[in-house]
Amino acid sequence: MAGPKVLVMVLAGGEGKRLLPLTNDRAKPAVPFGGAYRIIDFALSNFANANMLKIVVLTQYKSHSLDRHISQTWRFSTLLGNYVTPVPAQMRRGPQWFRGSADAIYQNLNLITDERPDIVCVFGADHIYRMDPRQMVDHHVASGSGVTVAAIPVPKHEAHQFGVIESDADGRIIEFHEKSLSAPTMPGDDTRCLASMGNYVFDTQTLVDIVTPNEKEPLTDMGGDVIPALTRQGVAQVYDFSLNEVPGQDERERGYWRDVGTIDAYYDANMDLIAPVPVFNLYNEQWPVYTHRRPLPPAKVSRGVGGEPAFVDGCLLGQGSIVSGAHVERSIISPGAFIDHDAHVTDSIIMEGVHIGAGARLKHCIIDKNVIVPDWHRIGFDRERDAEHHTLSDSGVVVVEKGRVIGA
Repeated sequence: MAGPKVLVMVLAGGEGKRLLPLTNDRAKPAVPFGGAYRIIDFALSNFANANMLKIVVLTQYKSHSLDRHISQTWRFSTLLGNYVTPVPAQMRRGPQWFRGSADAIYQNLNLITDERPDIVCVFGADHIYRMDPRQMVDHHVASGSGVTVAAIPVPKHEAHQFGVIESDADGRIIEFHEKSLSAPTMPGDDTRCLASMGNYVFDTQTLVDIVTPNEKEPLTDMGGDVIPALTRQGVAQVYDFSLNEVPGQDERERGYWRDVGTIDAYYDANMDLIAPVPVFNLYNEQWPVYTHRRPLPPAKVSRGVGGEPAFVDGCLLGQGSIVSGAHVERSIISPGAFIDHDAHVTDSIIMEGVHIGAGARLKHCIIDKNVIVPDWHRIGFDRERDAEHHTLSDSGVVVVEKGRVIGA
């Protein structure tokens, strides 16, 4: 018997203010990640691997690079009606932007009407994880609920950043606390809270009914309004993400999920990729992460022009990158980056097209695309000086914004 007909709606319209300056001129889901990818590639790859191939991506703020990436990368065969398509804010309900994630769906209900799915998966575009969404859909159908919310334990001190779930023994959500400073901990574990991942599976009619405004209770946000309302109706169910099984995934990676909404979280998730035994494995051929691959030559590690030896350890090197007599440790070097002789780059993320001059010293940095770092320049060694010229995260990561010619 055929399974339910599924439409996927990926929410990619947020401003991403906490990731500034990386989101100065791009949407958060379009921010580069791991030297080769965009953040949105991880969510879309999960659905592609699960053969859920009718996907709309709802965009809004600074969406040009995101739209271009989707159109260049995410092309399915149209023979069976499969697609990934970006949908910008169209103001179909009046001259106004999306007022929240639920309002974004309401303003695009025509997409649901046209496709007529049984199930709608509403997923975020800005998390790093592997998941087989078919298992969550199966759980949803078996439970008979109106909505199913994917959840994962998080440390108590981080819980105020998420929606926190209380559920009964059968998995029915009985309380939903959106970004509360006093969210309850998990039963038997006072160090962790059960947090919503921002991934939802809806029965179609439940979704249409709840996002359609009414005079008593206008609902504009998924976590702040919709899930609490459906919880009060008794039709919300929790899905334990830790039970999700992905082909080729080992036990160390099970339950791995990172919200990369801040500079520090983004930096830490990138650094997870270059551990000696990475907790998130990019090399899983049974559940790959797809992205756009430019026709670039292989990465090159060589002596410098004066014969200076190169040293590279614990790094990811993107296509077309060149390390010429430089010393690079525990860093991610993106496609087309060039690091000149005698430069030292440590614990850093170097994005596409960056040029690092001879003798430069970089530590604990994120250098955005097409930045030129002059010879012998130092970043990451003097906090006060760095703060005068660049952005510093709470933990001291130095971020150099896109396109800077330092010292010019």
